[in-house]
Amino acid sequence: MTLSLATLSDAAGGLRDAQSLSQARTTGRDELGQQDFLRLMTAQLQNQDPFSPMENGEFLAQMAQFSTVSGLESVNATLGQISSQIGGSRIVSGAALLGQQVLVPGTIARPDEEGTIHGVIDLPQSATDVRVEFRDPQSGALLHRIELGPRQAGLAGFAWDEVPPAIAEARAPVRLSVMATGPEGGLALSPSVYARITGVQLPESGTDLMLDIEDYGLRSSLEIDAMR
Repeated sequence: MTLSLATLSDAAGGLRDAQSLSQARTTGRDELGQQDFLRLMTAQLQNQDPFSPMENGEFLAQMAQFSTVSGLESVNATLGQISSQIGGSRIVSGAALLGQQVLVPGTIARPDEEGTIHGVIDLPQSATDVRVEFRDPQSGALLHRIELGPRQAGLAGFAWDEVPPAIAEARAPVRLSVMATGPEGGLALSPSVYARITGVQLPESGTDLMLDIEDYGLRSSLEIDAMR
């Protein structure tokens, strides 16, 4: 049986390919790396049929595939670094939020570091009189009252800056109630108060932090409208 030069060349190339694959398996790797790719390409060039050499287009196509794979590996590595940096910055940002006060809808409030209780009322319509009362959450006893007087529809801020020292030093909670008098009579409103962030949770997926807010539990950072 007569073997042509092309047949011998193909056989030699196949033998070298098999040896390379065997070496890859021996080293415990299940994928071919860049060096394996270059060795296979070099063996292919050295053992090609001299009467029918590889076309330039075929060579360029293989190199393009090699470059694409290398480029994807570089992109994956870069994305991994960016992800690590973003994760680190989120941890730093979360730590910076601890102790800050955010505005949340609610009727329980505590004095801040200056001994003041702040809040906001959203009036759905104009009122001839607006009153904010602060009471003991246990006994219901009246502690303080703020008369805001006539107000236009919209947001109206209020502050109790003369909180008794016993309440301010202990940062004891107080309960708020808001009454407004309008064209249709009296109306009870739900205020928003500033409450302290006591913890931050970083979810594995998503961009919003979960804030643990004193007296109000976990709230998404996307729900927060204002911060002090």
